[in-house]
Amino acid sequence: MSWSEEELKGIELGDKRLNRRAASLLERFSEKPTASIPNASRGWSETQAAYRFFSNESVSWEKILAPHWEQTQIRMSQHKRVLCIQDTTELNFNGQEIEGLGPLSYESQRGMYVHPTYMVTPDRESLGVMDAWMWARAFKDANGVRAGIVESTRWIEGYERLAELAPKLSETRLVYVADREADMLALLVKAHDLGEPLDYVIRAKHNRSLPNGELLWAKVEVSESLGEIHFMLPKRHGVKPRAVRQSVYAQRVRLENGRGGTLETTCVVAKEHDAPSGTQPIIWRLLSNCPVSTLEEAVTLIEWYRTRWEIERFFDVLKNACRVEALQLAYQERLERALALFMIVAWRIVRLMRLGRSCPDLDAELFFEPIEWKVAFALLKKKTPTHPPTLNTVIRTIAMLGGFLGRKSDGEPGAKTLWIGLQRVFDAILGIEAAKSAGLL
Repeated sequence: MSWSEEELKGIELGDKRLNRRAASLLERFSEKPTASIPNASRGWSETQAAYRFFSNESVSWEKILAPHWEQTQIRMSQHKRVLCIQDTTELNFNGQEIEGLGPLSYESQRGMYVHPTYMVTPDRESLGVMDAWMWARAFKDANGVRAGIVESTRWIEGYERLAELAPKLSETRLVYVADREADMLALLVKAHDLGEPLDYVIRAKHNRSLPNGELLWAKVEVSESLGEIHFMLPKRHGVKPRAVRQSVYAQRVRLENGRGGTLETTCVVAKEHDAPSGTQPIIWRLLSNCPVSTLEEAVTLIEWYRTRWEIERFFDVLKNACRVEALQLAYQERLERALALFMIVAWRIVRLMRLGRSCPDLDAELFFEPIEWKVAFALLKKKTPTHPPTLNTVIRTIAMLGGFLGRKSDGEPGAKTLWIGLQRVFDAILGIEAAKSAGLL
């Protein structure tokens, strides 16, 4: 059974042919993540079948993702702690005639939004996508008012769905992780009302007034420091890497709940000292239900928050490896069906990259067919191992096909070189199969 058939095991789209088509499309898109639908398909008949699948109104994107959600839950159940990262990305289809799209950050742009819940372990192993919001904004009316559902609802509803999931994973503690947009009193109240069935770590946006009139951040930052943390800020957007030193503070506080009462939460602040001249100091202010009394407990929450970057990596692969913004489908509903499959493809690429780092000695044939890793070695003109190599060896070999140099100073390959290398491998396999069918081999 291929990985795509395994991931979509149990899919029920109302017709066995549709079930098989979904798995076939997932396989094709993973073979050529950067290709268009016609280029990813093997011939005109497959291309037509793909477009018919996405045009089928009886197929919902939720049904397509349902078996992946089940597989994700199984992977989650194998861990004592799972971080549930939520965030939103916009997909820009400006210039395309796609019915149902709406404005983006600028009213002149056309596109839609995707808001998934991305599951990772504290060690940043990617487990899958659970749940998603996909929507297009309504246009503003003559009075500048935008109709439709309040978009902030997605954060609260996302927490509620995780709260429903938590009892099914009795041996796994879930942690809701989100950035500043999720800092809403309504979300904190919802968590309190539900009895906090999962933990949360949310980056604070609002410097709230406390019941005694003090401001939240000032109260925490004048308390005694729990200690310091040191780390290297990696290079990003042309900014050089640099060493960061932060003092860490934490206080358990009561916030007004907007209903005449209060709720209790923890505020952790990590504040940089001695930032280079002209550089904005790095300050993280976090809210969590978890009590904190030691530096170690505070650092745990900070590290959980820092894993939020993993969903940004997922979005990067979805948009730049899978090139979903180049999809040419006439209706938003068809885009949603295609996005359901591409989210699984993007997850797999990131998962392979992460496992190649965190579990380097795993047998590569747990994730790759024999012909796949053997072709990778052949394309690099390297001697093919007589026994299945480790996952890390195969990941590095495939990434070299995508431009990874593999020097000691290069560290481990990233998602971009991996997805380019994967495409080269699958192109070569396709060529071999075509040559065999033509009697050339």
